Amino acid sequence: MAKPNYQYEKRQRDLAKKQKQEEKRRQKLAGKAAGEAGADSPGADSPGADSAEAIPGSETAPDA
Repeated sequence: MAKPNYQYEKRQRDLAKKQKQEEKRRQKLAGKAAGEAGADSPGADSPGADSAEAIPGSETAPDA
């Protein structure tokens, strides 16, 4: 009787897991892109506008 090839089985499980994670990531990106395309105001969802407000200490005015 042939012995089972556990390394092959583990590799197949890992590949399936990575493929599933990649598919989830693509669905998230597609949903995010669809949400941004449906926004009425073009600057409301821009990541550049929100990033400066979210970082403390990134203001251009001096704290005097």
